[in-house]
Amino acid sequence: MECSALGRLLQREDPRSCPALLLLDCRPFLAHSAGCIRGALNVRCNSIVRRRARGRPSLQQILPAEPLVAGEPGVRARLRAGLYSAVVLYDERSARAEALREDSTVSLVLRALRGEHGENTDVRLLRGGYERFHSEYPEFCAKMKTPSSVPSPDIPEPVEFGCSSCGTPLHDQGGPVEILPFLFLGSAHHAARRDMLDALGITALLNVSSDCPNHFEGHFQYKSIPVEDNHKTDISSWFMEAIEYIDSVKGCQGRVLVHCQAGISRSATICLAYLMMKKRVKLEEAFEFVKQRRSIISPNFSFMGQLLQFESQVLATSCAVEAASPSATMLERGKPPSSPTSPFVFSFPVSVGTPTSLNYLHSPITTSPSC
Repeated sequence: MECSALGRLLQREDPRSCPALLLLDCRPFLAHSAGCIRGALNVRCNSIVRRRARGRPSLQQILPAEPLVAGEPGVRARLRAGLYSAVVLYDERSARAEALREDSTVSLVLRALRGEHGENTDVRLLRGGYERFHSEYPEFCAKMKTPSSVPSPDIPEPVEFGCSSCGTPLHDQGGPVEILPFLFLGSAHHAARRDMLDALGITALLNVSSDCPNHFEGHFQYKSIPVEDNHKTDISSWFMEAIEYIDSVKGCQGRVLVHCQAGISRSATICLAYLMMKKRVKLEEAFEFVKQRRSIISPNFSFMGQLLQFESQVLATSCAVEAASPSATMLERGKPPSSPTSPFVFSFPVSVGTPTSLNYLHSPITTSPSC
């Protein structure tokens, strides 16, 4: 399908309101989150899903079950019912279907569609992918807002907090950053600004510290994870409890701010664990995703080791039993003990290259072994 043809279709209908057009973004989660065609769904076909499916993922594995609009059938149900007249797949820049690799995400999704729905569904590849479409029809693309492009709420700065030249620490400047539409990351200073929290629509706070106060307990919902930022802290024992809390806020259509003292190590670790568990991405991808939004994140070395161990657990659970729920399998493992049992000591390589176009700090991440 040419970009001009898709542009004409989008002028007539909005994919987000359950029309006859289904747009499937076959790029990685990070690329989709940075920008996508409006209304497109990001298919779940990362390395974890591929391992579980032995290289042949099904639509049940790669498409979300939940509906795009409340009260409407889900995507898979609409496909089964033949409610889509066309399905458009796109990657970053592929020009021809014949040039696609057999193991490319587009090829795997196409085989899954053909295998379950035969020739009944009209499936097209967008010529030139997202790169060309965005250059020709930017008005039909949704760009993820980054901290540099989002103006902070118009809130006067208190006298005791000024710009960097006046002594305000870097981690307290600006405001909390949006990781996901319902998940924000910031510092204790941000958590103490009720006007800022209200301006962002925050309804709950996850306090990942043992000494930061909960300032507005009559106004916001709070949960505290009393951990210190040192190499002896077992923060991983709180991962599942934190993930469940964030999901509970999301389920109530709320927004949660995860913070510690500086918003650099402890709270960043929790956000990384959430992305790894719920978005099924590796630590490296989650780290770059969060760092794009809050460049100063830097979990301590022990926390990075615990996140790597968490990644290996998620991978192992996903590879072990296809029908098993990773969250159910890890729930018992994730229950917090009354106190840390032993310090985490890890030995792994420290250096991962980062894109030169982004001002990233080097991160101590290594790839988990394949299962």
